[in-house]
Amino acid sequence: MRVAAIDCGTNSIRLLIADIDGSNFREVVRDMEIVRLGQGVDQTGQFHPDAIARTLAAVDKFAAEIAKRGVEKIRFCATSATRDATNRHLFVDGVRQRLGIELEVISGDEEAALSFAGAIKDLAPSNGPFLVVDIGGGSTEFVFGTSTVEAARSVNIGCVRMTERHFASDPVTTAQLELARTDIQAAIAQAAAIVPITKAKTLVAVAGTATTVAAAALNLPEYDRYAIHLSRISAQQTHDAATMFATKTREQRLSLGYMHPGRVDVIAAGSLVLSEIMKATGAAEFVASESDILDGMAFSLARN
Repeated sequence: MRVAAIDCGTNSIRLLIADIDGSNFREVVRDMEIVRLGQGVDQTGQFHPDAIARTLAAVDKFAAEIAKRGVEKIRFCATSATRDATNRHLFVDGVRQRLGIELEVISGDEEAALSFAGAIKDLAPSNGPFLVVDIGGGSTEFVFGTSTVEAARSVNIGCVRMTERHFASDPVTTAQLELARTDIQAAIAQAAAIVPITKAKTLVAVAGTATTVAAAALNLPEYDRYAIHLSRISAQQTHDAATMFATKTREQRLSLGYMHPGRVDVIAAGSLVLSEIMKATGAAEFVASESDILDGMAFSLARN
């Protein structure tokens, strides 16, 4: 069966078209646009008109690709920013007009389960139990389990939210870093009250922040998802990357060959979240996974 999964987060919107037959998975198309849908939502509680326009322009592009590829089933999930926005109907209506389907505003728990399913699909069960960490734009999910989710918690420390809340200058000041660190540590503690974050055999980190940190640690000349997928990045490499991103100017970060232009402004905050997670879990390393919520969504379509 050929399926299409679209994941719309706070910072990016992504498309996966895949052929799935039982447990066999063949990727056909994977695409991403940085649209910053969550621009200002933390302050205003509403989507900015420009953000909706940018995102729906990306949906138009994805709709053309889906039509061209002969997709049989589509699932469109939206996460943190859409949960928070009081005017989300403007976005929901726009998606319906373009794709003829209902956008699902999924809960943190559903997001966690889908991320977990995608993240562990290329890992052996003997590497479990796993802690899957999904650092998004608005929220970060902590998910614990071996073959299925045993505990999960979503907390509001995404890279866009932390940037807008704390990082007013570029490079950031020491005082801004410390305020952000305090905020992040409090949220990790909330997650740790429900999720046994120190008990995992393997820490798996998914989404753009983690894969960009991996690219930095691997010193890649350009972004290479095949080199990044299942790479093991030490805690020290993670801390070093977070420090490097925080101390560089925007222009210096943009000049890094592996840096997506849409991630330049939020990578300092995102990598700080990951660095603090490494400290809190005590993990010696994390496994960077390019398989994530999109892969979980694709499998869910083939099963239903």
